[in-house]
Order: sequence, then C-alpha cells, then structure tokens
Amino acid sequence: MPAAPRPRGRPRLAPDAQASRRALLRAGLAQLTERGYVAVRLEDIVSAAGVTKGAFYHHFRSKADYGAVVIAEYDAFFRARIAQSLGRADLSPLARIRDFARNAEAGMARFSFSRGCLIGNLGQEMASLPEDYRDMLIAVLEGWQRMTADCLRDAQSVGEIDATHDPDSLAAFFWTGWEGAVLRAKLERNPAPLRQFADSFLRLISSERSPS
Repeated sequence: MPAAPRPRGRPRLAPDAQASRRALLRAGLAQLTERGYVAVRLEDIVSAAGVTKGAFYHHFRSKADYGAVVIAEYDAFFRARIAQSLGRADLSPLARIRDFARNAEAGMARFSFSRGCLIGNLGQEMASLPEDYRDMLIAVLEGWQRMTADCLRDAQSVGEIDATHDPDSLAAFFWTGWEGAVLRAKLERNPAPLRQFADSFLRLISSERSPS
C-alpha cells in the first residue's frame, strides 16, 4: 500500500516544540525591550525561556535569525495595540490617538518603565546589528505611520485638524517624537515625557486650539 502523501508547507510543530518556541519569543521580547540586542546573550534568552540551547537551535539558525523573528512578532503585537485604539468607533479620531498614548503609557508603567520600544531600542543599536535589520525596522515604523496617517485623515474629514495639513508628514512626525518620548520615559522611569509629547502634538494640530 503506498504511503500517504506528506502535507505541503512548513511541518506543524509538536505541542512541546510550540511551547518552547513561544517561550523563547516571550523571553526575547522581554529581554530585548529592556536591555537591547547587543547586551543580551544567547544564554540569557534560553535561561529566561527555561529551555536548552538545543531547543533554541531547533527553531532558529542563529541569534540574528531569532532577532528577525522577534521583530516580526513585536510588530504584529504592537500593530494590534495601535489598531485597538485607532479603531475605536466611540471616540473621535484625535481622541483615539490620545487613547493609544495612554494605553502605551500604562504598558510601560506595568514594568516600572524598565522596558522601552523594541524598534526604537534596536534603531539606536543599528551600528552593531545585522545590516538587514535596517530595512526591517524602517518598514515597521512606516507601517505604524500609515495606520496613524489614516486616523489623521479621519480627523481631517470631521474637522478636527485643518485640511492643509499633510497626514503622512504628521504621522511621521508623531512617531519620530513618540520614540524619543519613550526613550526619555525609560531613562527617567517617569510617564511625563509621554504625556508631554502626546498632549503637545494633539494641541498643535487641533483646529480647536486656542489662539496665542
């Protein structure tokens, strides 16, 4: 009797293998957002994940390969966080951006501001990272910018911001400033930089701001 044909595509991981891969990715998100890529050793990752080096190399060819997967996982996680706030139909568009900022602040506070943004952290280390990370990090930031620009276009459509503003440029400005605010909040272990930037950004672009 002929053997049954093998299913196409990537082999499905056994439950134990799935669990070890998830543990490694969780450990990477925690370690890299807190300490950065260069400072974290493979030994730190497997120890935090509670797995062996053999398990690590079962899933990833190298630390560089692992880091690329962690970037993709973080992007998916953070896109969902952005969409959760910017997709709220019960809030006006600018209130959605404020909601994102407050939720992000709460996320940093949960870890006593010891963890920053993985993408911002890696961007600061780029001189010591695999060169192909550069395009990956830029693509992640541009994706977040597009989501924000769509929200700002909604704000224009309801008159919250002036029609002369360029939503794409404003979104790029927001993420450049926001990443700096996250860096300073982590440095100071304080939410004030996040609040100052978000409040100032929204006040500056709002059509209802008070005249000087």
